[in-house]
Amino acid sequence: MAVGQWITMRIFGEACGRSSGDSAHRSVSVRRLLMRANESGPERESREPTYISGPEPGGDPAPTREPFRSRLRKGVLAAVALGGVLGGSARYVLGLMFPTPRGTFPLTTFAINVSGAFLLALLLVYVLEIWPPTRYVRPFAGVGFLGAFTTFSTWMVDTDHLLGHGHYAVAAFNVFGSLFAGLAATVLGLAIGRMALARRGRLTTRHGRAHRYGWWVR
Repeated sequence: MAVGQWITMRIFGEACGRSSGDSAHRSVSVRRLLMRANESGPERESREPTYISGPEPGGDPAPTREPFRSRLRKGVLAAVALGGVLGGSARYVLGLMFPTPRGTFPLTTFAINVSGAFLLALLLVYVLEIWPPTRYVRPFAGVGFLGAFTTFSTWMVDTDHLLGHGHYAVAAFNVFGSLFAGLAATVLGLAIGRMALARRGRLTTRHGRAHRYGWWVR
C-alpha cells in the first residue's frame, strides 16, 4: 500500500507541471503503474489489476474490478478455515493443560502469543524469500493456524481480571511484557529465517542447484 501511494504521489506531482493536453496519456500511465505496484508477491498470477476511475483515451468506460467474493478461491478459503480450526483447538488444549489461576500472571496466554509471533516471523521469511511462490501455505499457516492460535481478546481479558483483583503491577507487566517479548520473538524469528536463507544460498552455490520442495509450495 505504501509503494502504491508513493507512486501515485510522484505521478501526480509530475503531472502538475505538464500541459493538460496529455491528460489521457497520463491516466493510462497511472493505471499501469498502480497495476504493477499491486501485482507484487506470490499471488501475482491470481490477483486482478486495480484501476482508478476515469474514462479510457477512446472514450470507453474504464473497466472495474470483479466483486471481492468472486475473486476468492475456494481452496484458499478452505485452507484458512482448516488452519483456524487447528490453531484454535491447539490454543484451547494448551489452556486446559496449563490453566492459570485467577490473580496470577497468565503465563499460558503469554507463551502462546510470544511463540506465535516467533513462528509467524519465521514462516514469512520462508514463504516470501526461501520457498517458491505458494498458494496455500500462508493462508493455512499464517492466516488460519497462527491467526487462531494467538489471541488478543484473552490477553485483554486476563489483564482486566488482574486489574479487577488489584494486581496492577502484574497487569502492567502482562501488557508491556507481552509487547516487548513479542517484538523480541519476531526479531529472533526473522534472524533465524535470514540465517536459513543465507545457508541455503551457500548450499545452492556449492552444489549448483536449488533444493526441491513438495507439492505444498507449488
